[in-house]
Amino acid sequence: MGLRDLVRLRRKRRLKQVRAFRKRRELSPLSNRTAQIRPGDVLVFVTARNERIRLPYFLRYYRDMGVRHFLFVDNNSDDGSAEYLAEQEDCSVWTTTASYKASNFSIDWMNWLLRKYGTGHWTLTLDPDEFFVYPFCDTRPIQALTDWLDTYGIRSFPAMLLDMYPKGPIDAKPYREGQNPLDIACWFDAGNYMIKTNPEYRNLWIQGGPRARIFFPDAPKNAPSLNKIPLVKWERGHVYLSSTHMLLPRGLNQVYDTIGGEMASGCLLHAKFLSPLTEKVEEELERQQHYAGSREYHAYARTISKEPDLWCKWSEKYINWRQLEILGLMSKGNWA
Repeated sequence: MGLRDLVRLRRKRRLKQVRAFRKRRELSPLSNRTAQIRPGDVLVFVTARNERIRLPYFLRYYRDMGVRHFLFVDNNSDDGSAEYLAEQEDCSVWTTTASYKASNFSIDWMNWLLRKYGTGHWTLTLDPDEFFVYPFCDTRPIQALTDWLDTYGIRSFPAMLLDMYPKGPIDAKPYREGQNPLDIACWFDAGNYMIKTNPEYRNLWIQGGPRARIFFPDAPKNAPSLNKIPLVKWERGHVYLSSTHMLLPRGLNQVYDTIGGEMASGCLLHAKFLSPLTEKVEEELERQQHYAGSREYHAYARTISKEPDLWCKWSEKYINWRQLEILGLMSKGNWA
């Protein structure tokens, strides 16, 4: 990459920072407890809308992992999500009625909060239906992982998004508040993934799994991307570009070896495909706030009405992180 391209990327990073600074005015603090944040705390950043039923288990999962503070943007929920989060002693909450789409699908809001509160901390940027697993997560808190990353000067850590699903129709078994969603959505595709490199940003682009197989069977390249870099040692000059798929400076995206998987990596268990998905799809289609004209949600709507079973004879039932390592979906690298 020549000097001109480097200047262009630097300018793009600066523009993202300016956008985030301007969009900060769309956020109103409902419960700001960031004064409680201590040096060394691992922080979780989330944008959510109408996820009240998922929040109790989400918070418990990451508290058990060792997360000390949560920073939420509530995007105009009407199900009590913001009020519930404001009652939690380890949560800071901002509310906004502004457009999710116009905020670059919440990334402008996240970039601002990450810069203001995440600088100097290891940060996890997540959706409420994503559950981070990493090597030894069953025996070691997340601080053990971040300490190891600090020791080796590693600034970012990838996690492939692994779509989880039930056996049978998606809405057949209702999800209960506080329940582990993997009690229902415990299956995943062990293969069926496409990987390519993005030379401009030096990240891998991963697609496939049940969303390509079931919802985009005729155009799998239109399926959502599964590569994410959710765990980052945040510094003031960092910005996410597109969800948590890639960042600038682009060195933060070099989290895999060129053929993928040899460096330490994790997975995000994505518990999207469970009740009440049908109602969520209807709501999001009405709002039209998602990427590419809500293409993903149109695909869901066309298929869910047929009560599809995402399970197939090649589906694997989730056991633990070691199973994912054996399947080549994550790696402990040289972390012993």
